[in-house]
Amino acid sequence: MFPILGLAASMATAQVVPFTVTDDKIMEPLAGLVGNPTRGRMIVVNRQVGMCLLCHTGPFPEEQMPGNTATDLAGAGARWSPGQMRLRIVDSRRLDRRAFMPSFHRVEGLERVAPAWSGRPILNAQQVEDVVAFLGTLRP
Repeated sequence: MFPILGLAASMATAQVVPFTVTDDKIMEPLAGLVGNPTRGRMIVVNRQVGMCLLCHTGPFPEEQMPGNTATDLAGAGARWSPGQMRLRIVDSRRLDRRAFMPSFHRVEGLERVAPAWSGRPILNAQQVEDVVAFLGTLRP
């Protein structure tokens, strides 16, 4: 199976796993999972799965027309700890209620959610950990 299709298929049954926020981070990996940076990169650059490049730019020379409305992902691993990245991906609005970034691993209290996505997180726990692992590799 093509890996990205497998990622999208896993979203159909994804559930939000419990997590604890401490200050500006989620210290523990979701569900105790270990992220894979190769899969994480595939999620980040895929505009149908992670959708990151709709708003972010970064060290992705092969990608055409990355976004320019959000933080450049280059150097993300030096700017934020894994826990800080995890919270930003899971629910960036816990840090800034006005954030435009979607809550990728939250389903409660959201507004204007398409019916097909109601009750389902955008990324499952493994995908979140994969993205955290990949972003951690982005250092100057």
